[in-house]
Amino acid sequence: MMYRMSKVLNNNGVIAICMEDNQEYVLLGKGIGFGKKVSQRFEPPADCTCYRLAEETERGSAKQLAQSVAPEYLEIADEVLREAEKTFGELDRRILFSLADHISFAVERIRAGEQISNPLTGDIQVLFYSEFKAASVLKEILAARMQIEIDDHEIGYVALHIHSAIGDEDVSVAMQTARAVRECIAAIEEETGSGINVESLAYNRLMNHIKYMVARILKGETLYLNMNDYMEAEYPRSYAISRNVCSHLGRSIGMELDEMEIGYLAMHIERVCFGNLRGQ
Repeated sequence: MMYRMSKVLNNNGVIAICMEDNQEYVLLGKGIGFGKKVSQRFEPPADCTCYRLAEETERGSAKQLAQSVAPEYLEIADEVLREAEKTFGELDRRILFSLADHISFAVERIRAGEQISNPLTGDIQVLFYSEFKAASVLKEILAARMQIEIDDHEIGYVALHIHSAIGDEDVSVAMQTARAVRECIAAIEEETGSGINVESLAYNRLMNHIKYMVARILKGETLYLNMNDYMEAEYPRSYAISRNVCSHLGRSIGMELDEMEIGYLAMHIERVCFGNLRGQ
């Protein structure tokens, strides 16, 4: 496929127009910009990656970001996505520009001595474990390229970008999910008067249940089996806690919950907080 050079970003990145669809793309690959001239036609190497510019991102238009973010951050974001694809397969590469923009700001903050604190980092590590692990490659990349140390709080945000590239979910929605899970866990601990063992398998199951519960609510999906009557009769304390937590969650995200969610959450609360229902 032939391209016509529009702008050389650096030796490893260019903006070019595809001759087949007449659309602009960012092409990233080792040496792809070396010696190239504007309007020159060329065929890119097979191992380069292409990103379409006719897209809107959460941070603005892809074209504006591609031209305003330093090219090395596009390269770094591309390297992160390449590593993530080893775990997740093909990703939605439209996030390259917002991810590069985020990494650029993160480096600026670190150089200025402004470390962020993200209270949801621990929850992101559990909820989006594979994404967090894939995002952690950024630590090695920045240390090698820029001699910069990046912490887990920044990695947590990058993990959300990767998560958004796996499915059709914005970073803001993933953050909302993590925040909702944290609020639910805190509400359960307040209702029971004791902390939950965060290292237990039941805790991980509870977090994942709340994660998918929030996803169902946001998508308007409903459950098929009603556990409410059984849980209310057999485990009234967990059911009452669940009802309060679900009510709080609904107010927090501004949406009404399906009543059947109460019984399922009650089942997890009973298992985690009171040690019953181990086999379920």
